[in-house]
Amino acid sequence: MLDEAVVTEAVARIAAGLGERVGELTGEMVQLYATELPNLVNDDESVVSLLAASLFQNLDTAMRIFQHGIDPTRVEAPAAAMEYARRLAQRGTPVIDLIRAYYLGQTAILNHALAEGRDQIRDPDLLGAMMQRALTGAFAFIDRVTQQVVSAYQEERDRWLLNRSAVRAARVRELLKGGGGAEAAGVETSLGYRLRGTHLAMIVWHAVEPAQGNALGALESVTAAVAGGLPTSGQPLLVPADERCAWVWFPLEKAVLPEEEHVRRVLDSAESTVRLVLGDPGEGIDGFRRSHRQAERVHALAVTAGEQCERALTFRDVGTIALMTSDLAATRSWVADILGPLATDDEQHERLRETLLVFLATGGSYTAAAARLTMHKNSVQYRVRKAEETLGRPITDNRLDVELALKVCQRLGPAVLAAP
Repeated sequence: MLDEAVVTEAVARIAAGLGERVGELTGEMVQLYATELPNLVNDDESVVSLLAASLFQNLDTAMRIFQHGIDPTRVEAPAAAMEYARRLAQRGTPVIDLIRAYYLGQTAILNHALAEGRDQIRDPDLLGAMMQRALTGAFAFIDRVTQQVVSAYQEERDRWLLNRSAVRAARVRELLKGGGGAEAAGVETSLGYRLRGTHLAMIVWHAVEPAQGNALGALESVTAAVAGGLPTSGQPLLVPADERCAWVWFPLEKAVLPEEEHVRRVLDSAESTVRLVLGDPGEGIDGFRRSHRQAERVHALAVTAGEQCERALTFRDVGTIALMTSDLAATRSWVADILGPLATDDEQHERLRETLLVFLATGGSYTAAAARLTMHKNSVQYRVRKAEETLGRPITDNRLDVELALKVCQRLGPAVLAAP
């Protein structure tokens, strides 16, 4: 069995040798990135110099860890590495490029360590033990440093977005308050967004503080993903309303909403805290404002309804409800008056409400409702009859109110339902 002290001495000897070549290895890393991550190298000279400084300091720190037996989990990321991460955040470089750079570097340096080990160590068991120690230590070091630099990146990205957007946000707020369209030409230049044409407004936000702390970055990602399902004529305009909420406008080639399935996939891939609402498409500056006002009404509805509300809502689907639910307590009371016990928050009554709503939406056709619900016609008849018994009156007595109350229950759920 190998003596641990012998393994430690071998690792320290290899690290000392590589430590004398840190300048040379830094140059090799820059060339590696030129091939694998060219956007990191084909950049402003000052940024590339900062990259080289970050590489040099990281390599020097890593070699000292192995040479002197320092615990890698207690090491702080070098100053140049932290500053380089912040600079990438300011320039909008994807964080995945930063992470990949570290793991590419780790692989290259471990290959150098293996080559040095083969030259110096003849005992295969000692060579294997040395490389195992090097691999474990290198992973611990990279894991520790990447956590710190990614955190610095995310914090700087949020700060940069807020600062960069301050003037843009002020312009947008002025535009939303304005009454005419004469100011369009000047505002378009400052916003980098064309106000003529068709616009679709969205409000996207975190319902609670996100666990990972990269609030605005997550909202940017969701915005880009939603845009992927729309016929856009340019980049969306995103303006942070605060640290957890953003206003968005999509420039459209034609007046459409994204498919529900597309939005669902986007949200399924996003953080669970993210919610979004959409207005209706509108033309020109008036449409820019009107679509946003619609999104604001639906946003107020979603916030009032709380966490039980659906994660995505549109003005087209819930506009009427949004206009009538500024007083949620009054809405809950009205739903109880219209639906009675049918507005109970349990599985049995939910099934009855769903069946009755589809029955009404299909024009009172048992056959059509059965096809949409993939149920037997007799089962639909039974549920509709049970729903009427629960209501205590035929649905024809106040059909419009019943249908609207059912839609309110469907969208707002427990916020307007009675406890069982």
